[in-house]
Amino acid sequence: MTERSSDGLDARRRKLLFRAWRRGVREMDLIVGRFADAHIAALDAPALDDFERLIEVPNAELYAWVSGAQAVPQSHDSAVLRRLIAFHKHAEATR
Repeated sequence: MTERSSDGLDARRRKLLFRAWRRGVREMDLIVGRFADAHIAALDAPALDDFERLIEVPNAELYAWVSGAQAVPQSHDSAVLRRLIAFHKHAEATR
């Protein structure tokens, strides 16, 4: 579960933080939720748009992109997704 409080976040960020931790697959909750905990407060409006689009991607597809099992389609290739992938790889390397 989230380690970050939603206090001080606007409604959009609170909703995204909630959704990031409740994807329905625990592994994806951890990947996306931890990223949201660390970065949600600093994302600007265009980055929040990109993050919202990522939240809508089915778990299997998003996991395949984050794990490197599948190439990221150009329609979803964004700075936010690249940050999420780097964040996940860093977390894996430090375990």
